[in-house]
Amino acid sequence: MSVPETTPVFALPHRPSRLRAALVSLRPRQWTKNLLLFAGIIFAAKLGDLSRWGEAFAAFTAYCAASSASYLVNDVRDAEDDRLHPSKRLRPIAHGDLSPRLGLVLAALLLVAAVLLVTRLGVASILFLCAFIVLQAAYTLSLKHVVLVDVMTIAGLFVVRAAAGAAAVEVRISPWLLLCTALLALFLALAKRRGELVLVGAEATPGRPVLEGYSLALVDQLVTVVAASTVISYCLYTFTARGSKAMMITIPFVLFGVFRYLLLMHRHDLGEEPEEILLRDVPILLCIAAWAVAAAVILSVT
Repeated sequence: MSVPETTPVFALPHRPSRLRAALVSLRPRQWTKNLLLFAGIIFAAKLGDLSRWGEAFAAFTAYCAASSASYLVNDVRDAEDDRLHPSKRLRPIAHGDLSPRLGLVLAALLLVAAVLLVTRLGVASILFLCAFIVLQAAYTLSLKHVVLVDVMTIAGLFVVRAAAGAAAVEVRISPWLLLCTALLALFLALAKRRGELVLVGAEATPGRPVLEGYSLALVDQLVTVVAASTVISYCLYTFTARGSKAMMITIPFVLFGVFRYLLLMHRHDLGEEPEEILLRDVPILLCIAAWAVAAAVILSVT
């Protein structure tokens, strides 16, 4: 008796829904960068002002929408290159889970929503958001391909966030704090470039064209300079801040955070997203929490 041949059955890969694909394309994990919008209300010691918290939250939501719009435009523009990358090929637009046309429509809607959210916050908030959108567009379209200008643009975007957060709640923010913000963002951007260089060298992974203008030796030197400048500028900020003598207590937290990050950067391969270590490393998370509590207490009682 012969056994009938059976046709092999292959399971088709599950394709995520459009809604899920759209949500992934918004990159909600990156929204943590926009928490900087709350710096103004925190450092101005206005923690008990509920109306200002509402304004700060509106600004935060607007910048999350604007950031996600830029990610969508970036993914549409880089879809072909992303398909050649081992991890970026899984992005919904590059993978075919979300059409480029739908991505652009969603980006336009998000930009409109962002503008509507900041309209009630005043002219300054509108101007800051426009500056953010223009600078983000310039980065996506060309500046991310220019050596050194790429990381400086990233730092500029963080400064706009910090200034916009202060403008939304109508408080003054220290110039030294803005400088600290720029330097810390520059530090993280350079660390990201270093991670990309390590990954490209180890796995022969296609990298972004701008990496051809960098080298590990150069980036390591730049990281060292910027890390030292970040600590120095924060120390100068504490000398001029409210309750300056007490704020000096927070300097060790900043030192430990920078040192810990450098340790992880050199001891472990942080890959192309080294900033994610801020969300995973327990000592750094505890350090940030301790710094935030100490700063909030000092500013509220002085």
